[in-house]
Amino acid sequence: MSSSVLPPQVPSLRRRARRDGRDAWRLGAVAVIWATSLVIAALWVSGGGVAALIAHDAESLNTIGRLTGLVAANLMLYQVLLMARVPLFERGFGRAGMTRMHRLVGFWSFWLMLAHIVFQTLGYAAAQGVNGFVQLWQFVWDYPGMLLATAGTLLLIAVVVLSLRRVRAPMRYESWHLLHLYGYLGVGLVVPHMIWTGADFDGSVLASAYWWTLWVTTAAAVIVFRIIRPVSRSLALDLRVAAVERDGARGVTVRVRGRGVQRLGVLPGQFFVWRFVDGPGWMRGHPFSVSSAPSGDALTLSAQLVGDGTARLTRLRKGTRVLVEGPFGTMTGASRTGGHLLMIGAGAGIAPLVSLLESEPYAPGEATLITRDHSAEHGMRRDAIAHLVATRGLRHADLPGPRSPAGSPWLPETHSAWAGDQLIRWLVADPADCDAYICGPDGWMAAVGADLTAAGVSDRRIHTESFTT
Repeated sequence: MSSSVLPPQVPSLRRRARRDGRDAWRLGAVAVIWATSLVIAALWVSGGGVAALIAHDAESLNTIGRLTGLVAANLMLYQVLLMARVPLFERGFGRAGMTRMHRLVGFWSFWLMLAHIVFQTLGYAAAQGVNGFVQLWQFVWDYPGMLLATAGTLLLIAVVVLSLRRVRAPMRYESWHLLHLYGYLGVGLVVPHMIWTGADFDGSVLASAYWWTLWVTTAAAVIVFRIIRPVSRSLALDLRVAAVERDGARGVTVRVRGRGVQRLGVLPGQFFVWRFVDGPGWMRGHPFSVSSAPSGDALTLSAQLVGDGTARLTRLRKGTRVLVEGPFGTMTGASRTGGHLLMIGAGAGIAPLVSLLESEPYAPGEATLITRDHSAEHGMRRDAIAHLVATRGLRHADLPGPRSPAGSPWLPETHSAWAGDQLIRWLVADPADCDAYICGPDGWMAAVGADLTAAGVSDRRIHTESFTT
């Protein structure tokens, strides 16, 4: 057997240990969330929440307002923590899971915050026999911290509106991301008023200490894991641009070198948030996958030119300093359970799949790569794919062309007569014995995942990564 061909994959002790470790991190992350949620419930109950709820008077409205406020504030803090790169949550939920949770938690906290405002206003107005609008005005002007809370609420409303898909779609990613960061400021302005005016904290030193500790810990996590840690580590590694190459008609590959890059612990299939210190706008980070199996002191990223953030990659000069956050993502070989490898990628999503194929062991014919691009000229990492076909026995099915108007939406119009699950079964003899890795736009991946399930691939053996927030 040629030295370039590795034996069929079998789950190793190291791979199992990684999966067990990830399960342990997930258990720890879930435990922390439940623990703080139980504290919130205990605060409400100890403050007479249950008795007030069954009183059927103004106090009932107030206690519902207190409960929705407590839960909303707790979710707001977790919304921030989920995107603060905290290792506990990164390793426990993975980047894609955290992004979904961040969005879900964000909308729930927003609606609960509005419910808190409505119920507290109605409850106080009923107790004092005044008009609800008069009571709301008194809240804003006469209660400690309420002016800050009002400003924070308006900021959060703006962020939520901008996060709606129809509003966000026409915006440049860079503009939306910058405006989205005002959500951090909104949370910071909203939370403190609860400690100054909240009935659950008034007179309770322990409750106030708990909430201040949680709030300060959240702020510290953002500063440490979003700013101090990535900057200090990147400077210590002295990461610099080594080369910039075009990759297909609309792609670019950037090679970065530094001292002791292996200390980053990056695995094929993972990604970093990259910042290139090349002039105005360098502080805006962009998620790009590692597009080749990491080796020595080098890292490689590949991206399609779809906006200002990616277009500036083509103008990078050799020696430009690089700052990275990461590595992130769970779409790695550690997720693999054995059997055939089926890789399905679109656009820049092909890059992390190639890095996995370069590093994972498989015999000739035991790995299949399906690539999708708008046209053959747009294909990325073609030289690396051709090398894998020639030396490792990779089976490559290239499906370029506009998306099919009928049938499976992830296929090109040249294959509109095919059902996606039929094509998968035609390319892979036993889909049930596959580990399938998918990378591409979210909607496209959802369509691929549905066809993989229909073809017989178990959900636990379908591995995806999302770079959206």
